[in-house]
Amino acid sequence: MLRLQTIICTFSVLSFAARADFKARNCSEVREACVGKGFSFAHVPLQEIPGEHLRVCPQGNTCCTQEMEDKFGQQSKQDFENLVDEMSHELRSTFVSRHKRFDEFFLELLENTERSLNEMFVRTYGKPYMQNSEVFENLFAELKRYYTGGNVNLEEMLNDFWSRLLERMFTLLNSQYVITEDYLECICKYTEQLKPFGDVPRKLKAQVTRAFIAARTFVQGLSVGREVAQRVSKVSSTPACIRALTKMLYCPFCQGMPAVKPCKNYCLNVMKGCLANQADLDPEWNLYIDAMLLVAQRLEGPFNIESVMEPIDVKISEAIMNMQDNSAQVSYRVFQGCGQPKPAGMTRSARGVSDVFNARFRPYSPEERPTTAAGTSLDRLRIVWNAMQHSVLDIKEKLKLSKKFWSNLPEAMCVEDRVTAGNASDDECWNGHTKGRYFPEVQKDGLTNQVNNPEVGVDITRPDTFIRQQIMALRVMTTKLKNAYNGNDLSFQDSSDEGSGSGSGSGCTEVCPTEMDGGATEAPVVEADRSGPVDNSASLPAPSVALPTMLALSALALHRQWR
Repeated sequence: MLRLQTIICTFSVLSFAARADFKARNCSEVREACVGKGFSFAHVPLQEIPGEHLRVCPQGNTCCTQEMEDKFGQQSKQDFENLVDEMSHELRSTFVSRHKRFDEFFLELLENTERSLNEMFVRTYGKPYMQNSEVFENLFAELKRYYTGGNVNLEEMLNDFWSRLLERMFTLLNSQYVITEDYLECICKYTEQLKPFGDVPRKLKAQVTRAFIAARTFVQGLSVGREVAQRVSKVSSTPACIRALTKMLYCPFCQGMPAVKPCKNYCLNVMKGCLANQADLDPEWNLYIDAMLLVAQRLEGPFNIESVMEPIDVKISEAIMNMQDNSAQVSYRVFQGCGQPKPAGMTRSARGVSDVFNARFRPYSPEERPTTAAGTSLDRLRIVWNAMQHSVLDIKEKLKLSKKFWSNLPEAMCVEDRVTAGNASDDECWNGHTKGRYFPEVQKDGLTNQVNNPEVGVDITRPDTFIRQQIMALRVMTTKLKNAYNGNDLSFQDSSDEGSGSGSGSGCTEVCPTEMDGGATEAPVVEADRSGPVDNSASLPAPSVALPTMLALSALALHRQWR
C-alpha cells in the first residue's frame, strides 16, 4: 500500500511539472509578436510542436511552422538591407548634398565673374568692347566646359586665348595695314620668340590650371564618393548570410522567446560575415578620403579659386599693357619676319581713325561704384566666394567623419536597442541556440578573415565582383586626386611638356603653319643688335590704343572695386 501511494505521489508531481512546463512553452507570446511585426501567417501553433520540418532554426520543440520559417527568412533579408540602407543614409546624403552645393557654388562663381567683368566693360566702354567681347566669352565658356567634364586641355585652351587676343590687338594696333589670315598665322608661328605679353601668360596659366584642376577633380571626387556609397549600400545577401540572419533575428521566435535579442558578439560575427566584401572596400575608401582632404586643403590655400578668379582681369590687363608698351618693337619684328603688310588705303584708314584713335573712354573711379547690375553682380560674387569657402570647410569635416565607415558598419549595426541585447545582458541574450552567453571569438574585418566564421559560411576565394569594381573606381579617383594635389591633370599630363610654351602664353594651335611662302618664311629677327626698318615703307606704325587701353583700365577699375 505504501509503495502504491509513493507511485501515485510521484506521478502527481510529474504531471504537475509537465503542466508547468507546458504553460511555460505555449506560443501565445509568439503569436502576439508576429502580429506586432505585421506577419500574417495562415497558422501559428498554440503550443510547441515537433520541429523536424525546420531547416534553419533548432529542430526540437518549436512554435514555428515551415511557412513561418520561410517568411522569417524573407523578412531577415529585408531587415538586413533596410538596416544597411538606414545606417548609410547619412553618408550618402552627405555626398549628394555636398556635391550639389559645391557644384552650384563653383558654376555660380564662374558665371558671376564673367557677368561682372562683362557688365562693367559694356557699361564703361560700350561698342569697342562689345565688338571684341567674344574673346573673353570663349575663355569663360571653355573654363566652364573643362570644369563640367569636357575634353578641354587647359594649357592649349589658354594658349589659344592669348593667340586670339594677340591677333585682335595686332590688327587694331596696325589698322592702317591689311592684316590677312595668312599674316596672322605667320605671327602665331613666331609668337614664342616675340613674347608680346611678357611673362603674364605663363604665370596666369600656372594659377588657372592648378585651381581649375583642383576644383574639377574635387567635384568629380565627390561624385565618385556619392556613387560608390549609393551602390555599396545596396547589399546583395548570399544564401548563407540569409540563413545566419534568420537564425539570429527570428529563431528566438521559434523557441518561444521573441523578446530575447541576439548577443552582441554573435551579431558582430554575423554582420562581419555578411558584410565581408564591404569591409574590403575600407582601405581604398580611406585612401580616397585622405586624398580628398588634401585637395580640399589646396582649394583653401594656394589653389583657392577665388585667388585666381579675382585677379584674372588684372593679369590680362598687365599682359595687354605689356603688349601696348612694346607694340612698336613687336610690330617691327613681325614685319621683319613676316614681311611688310599692304597699306589699308584711305577708306579703311579713315575708319580706323574715327572708330579707334578718336574714341576716348574712362573707367569708373572707386567712389563712382555702379549701383546697377554690375554692382549687384560684384556683391553676389563676394557672397558666393564666402559660401564656397564655408562649403569646403564643411565638406572637410564630413569627409573626416566618413573614414573607416565600411569596416565600422557591423559595430554600428550591432548596437543595443537596434539589433542586440547589449553588453549588459551577456547571459540573457540569444546565442543562436538558446538564451545564454555567446562564447566564440569575434572575427576580424574583411573577406579573408571570415574563413573560420562560426556563423556565416563565406567563400573567401570568390570576392564580390561588384565590390571590386567600386574599389577600382576609388583607386582611379584617388590617383586623380593625388595628381590634382600636385597641380597635374591626369587626363592631359602627357599632352605637353611642363615648360612648353610657357614663355609666351600665345602658343599656336592647329591653325599655325609649318612653313610660309616667299619672304614670309624668314623668322623675325629678335637679337638686340638688329635695328632699323626693312625699308622706308616699313616705318613703325602709329598704334591704335583704344582696345588695349580700354581693357587695361577697365580691368584695373574692376580690380579696385573687388579689393
